[in-house]
Amino acid sequence: MTKADIVAEISSRTGIEKLTAQSAVETFMDVVKNALESGDNVYLRGFGSFIIKHRRQKTGRNISKKMSIVIPAHNIPAFKPAKTFVDSVKSSKK
Repeated sequence: MTKADIVAEISSRTGIEKLTAQSAVETFMDVVKNALESGDNVYLRGFGSFIIKHRRQKTGRNISKKMSIVIPAHNIPAFKPAKTFVDSVKSSKK
């Protein structure tokens, strides 16, 4: 499912215009992105959490040059689904 599919689904379910739904979806994504960039996690009860995971510094290998390289510590965004969300996906039938 793409962002356009999500916008179309929201528009058909709520009866609002596609441009309004698109604006709402893009605003939601911007709010989540800005919150994570500023170091805040986003919690959506019953859906999941957008969190920041810290990766420690580690040593990697560049196999083409046969050298060891140091990968610096960094933060990455992650999504952790809520237990109810996971359970509903597990129990759904195809």
